Amino acid sequence: MLILKNYKWIWTCVDRKGREYVDFFLGNRGTETGIMQWDKVKEYAQGFVATDYWKSYKEIIPAELLMQSKAETYTVESYNGVIRHFLARFRRKTKCYSKCEQMINYSLMLLMTKRNNLIYIQTY
Repeated sequence: MLILKNYKWIWTCVDRKGREYVDFFLGNRGTETGIMQWDKVKEYAQGFVATDYWKSYKEIIPAELLMQSKAETYTVESYNGVIRHFLARFRRKTKCYSKCEQMINYSLMLLMTKRNNLIYIQTY
């Protein structure tokens, strides 16, 4: 019996100066997912973009904007901790998770909206 795991990674982008979530993207760890994320957030990139040393970043972000350093990723790492704190489905070694991508997206959007102090009005 072959068991396929459908692992997803959350690519999060935060604004260090404004201390806000900018956006997220749910997908795999490949370069094509990073390109889709970069296309969504590239107009927000001012100054430099701090990342860790994941190999795909060199292929995605222009070299003049890219700063790869674990010392400069503290903001996004702390925000990842906020996600794990408030959303049980993202805690490690837990039974509280959803396999539905749509529910994961909704959960992240609600958390980011609340943390950014935005008013979210849904129209039907």
